[in-house]
This record gives sequence, C-alpha cells and structure tokens, in this order.
Amino acid sequence: MKACGLIVEYNPFHNGHVHHMKQSRQESGADCLIAVMSGPFLQRGEPAIMDKFHRTKAALAEGVDIVLELPYLYAVQGSDWFAEGAVRTLYQSGVSSICFGSESGNSRAFTDGYAMFKKNEATYRSVLKHSLNAGAAFPDASQLAFQHIGLNGGNMDLEQPNNILGFSYVRTIMDNNLPITPLAIKRKKSHYHDQTMVGSIASATSIRNKLLQDRSVSEAIADTLPEETIRQLFAYLEKTGSWHTWEDYFHLVHYRVMTMTIAELAAIHGVDEGLEYRIKRTARVASSFYDWIQRIKTKRYTWTRLQRMFVHILTNTTKTDMHRVKQLREVPYVRILGMTKMGQAYLNRQKKRMDVPLISKLGKTMDPLLSIEEKVSDAYYSMLPADKWEKGHQQELQPPIIMD
Repeated sequence: MKACGLIVEYNPFHNGHVHHMKQSRQESGADCLIAVMSGPFLQRGEPAIMDKFHRTKAALAEGVDIVLELPYLYAVQGSDWFAEGAVRTLYQSGVSSICFGSESGNSRAFTDGYAMFKKNEATYRSVLKHSLNAGAAFPDASQLAFQHIGLNGGNMDLEQPNNILGFSYVRTIMDNNLPITPLAIKRKKSHYHDQTMVGSIASATSIRNKLLQDRSVSEAIADTLPEETIRQLFAYLEKTGSWHTWEDYFHLVHYRVMTMTIAELAAIHGVDEGLEYRIKRTARVASSFYDWIQRIKTKRYTWTRLQRMFVHILTNTTKTDMHRVKQLREVPYVRILGMTKMGQAYLNRQKKRMDVPLISKLGKTMDPLLSIEEKVSDAYYSMLPADKWEKGHQQELQPPIIMD
C-alpha cells in the first residue's frame, strides 16, 4: 500500500486543503494519505482556533486516512526545525512521497534549488551570520543570504512562506538521504496570509478573522469550508463556549511573567539576547496581548518570533527542554490522533517496520516529550472554565478517533 505525506495545521480545514488533498493523491498515486498536524499551538506561535481532535475529525471526514500529531517541540519553531520533526514523523510512517503547496507548483525548482544551496552553503552561512550580527531579524537575514546565492526569484522565490516551508522539507529529505519524493503543487487562488476572503478558496487567516469577528457562519464563510469543518467548529464552540485566540491567554501569560524572576524568564526557550528585561518592563504597562507584542516588537524581534516565545512562556518550555530534543537523531515516537478503517489497516502493517514506538494514547509511563505534550495541552485548555478544562484534559487520555 503506497502512502503520501501531508504537513498541515488545518486551522481550520478549508476548501484549499480539499484541493491539496485531492491533488496529492493524484500526483503521488497514493492509496493512503497521512497528515502530520500541529497540536494545540501552531508554527507561527498561535493557539489553534479549536482543539486537535475536532480538527482531526474534519480532516478524516474529507478523505485524509491518518492524522498524526507533530510534537510540540517541533511544531512551534522556525521552518527548519518544524520540517525536521514533520518529515521524520512521516518517514517513520512509511510514506514514499510528501506533497506540499507552493507558489509555483514546480517540484524540480526545489530540488535544483537544493543543489544550488549545497554548492554555495558556506557563502549562505557567511552572509546570514553577517546580517544577524548587524541586527537583522532571522527571516530578513536568511532571505538576503538566499538572494546572495541566487535563490531569490522565479520558481524559487524564498520570500513566499509556502516556498520557505517547502524548501525546508526538501532540505530535510535530501540532507538525510531519506527515500521520499518531494512533490510541489501550485497553491490555488488565495495567498497564505491573505486577510480577506475572495471566492470559495480563501486563506485560513482570512477565515479565522471572519469567524472570530462574526461568531457565526455567514454565506461567505460557508462557501470556503466543507460541511464537516462547520459542524466541528460549532460542536467545539458549543462544548467549550469559545474558539481560541491569543487575547484569551493574555491574563495567564501576563501573570506568569509578572511572577517570574529574570533568571527564570531567561531560561525559557526563545528568550534570548537580554529580551527578558524588555518583556518584564513592558509587562507593567501592557493592556492586551496585541499591545504587549507591539511594545516589544522591533526590526530584530518579529511578530512571529515573539508569539512563539510567549507560547514557550505560557507552557514553561525551557532551553533545556529544547536542547534535549535537539540531541535526538530521530523523532522519539509517532502519535496517532485519528484514522479511517483504511488508515488503521495501513498502520497495522507499517508499525512492524517502525524504529520508534507508535503511540495511541497517553499513559502512565511516557517518553519525556509526551509528558511535555500533556503539559502543553493543559496550558491550551487553561483559558476555559474548570469543568471544560477537565473534559479537554480527559480527551488527551482517550484512544485515537476511528472513522468509517
């Protein structure tokens, strides 16, 4: 049975994801589609609008066969480390290809771009280091370095977020000589960060903005979402009373910062270069999460970097935690969130070939990374009332979703 991997967040699952899924099956010739999905918090340092279980149900209903969870310490990171965890998880699950969206849809451009990068890697790293030392933010420094070696336009425009992620997936595959074929498909209509909805395929950003603004599904929103996603969104809203936004966590992360010492704050992953003093100082006058970020943000400290940092503060994720995972040569486990009957049959065969444990639910004896997952999920539900928090916590202990 042939499997193709998808690297996703599904925040929420929309019509663009349906297109990606169908194109992936067609381009790869796969019998089984395996999605590795970020959990409670996402790559750009945002809370998912609804929990991973409701997002899993929406994906399975639309044709994904298996949903795996990308561990938190890979999920809330820059593109290279995010790709490392996602690609290695899919490798363990036995995929022969990984299909990702890009602005050009040209797979050859990514493999040729990788060859150019390896040939000029020393120059890239030299320019990157010089720009960082001059005070540039990492994304700007990296783009400048890519431009310097000729990866700055045409089919390999590394200023586009999907191309950046796709190039990171290809680098992970090629650097580790993994037997996986990278397949790029062209994004349809909307761009990754488009703020407004146009037509039936819109960005997840624009859909979330409209959902959170209206607290209902207008005709414009309904046109962009499969019916099952709409059902899951409102099932979650009825169950918890809320969709998640950063402002819901402002009082929690503010309390943590105000009660931490400078040394405790400096130990958190992502708090670097004396940033702990700036965080402490601005905490005294910040009136909202948005206001707080605006007070800290500079040319060097991007919005995304600061959001990730605040996730790590909220979850008490330390530099030591991150150092431990970076010493690993492989992902320590593969966790299943849900599967169809076909996905279940595939995993029953594949698990015998895996080098790491296949985890179906949290237990008493767990890998240290799974203990972190439990803590992170508790932090995610912490903005809910106690009874609803407990239901979220208990869901973590349940077996995977199985859908016909």
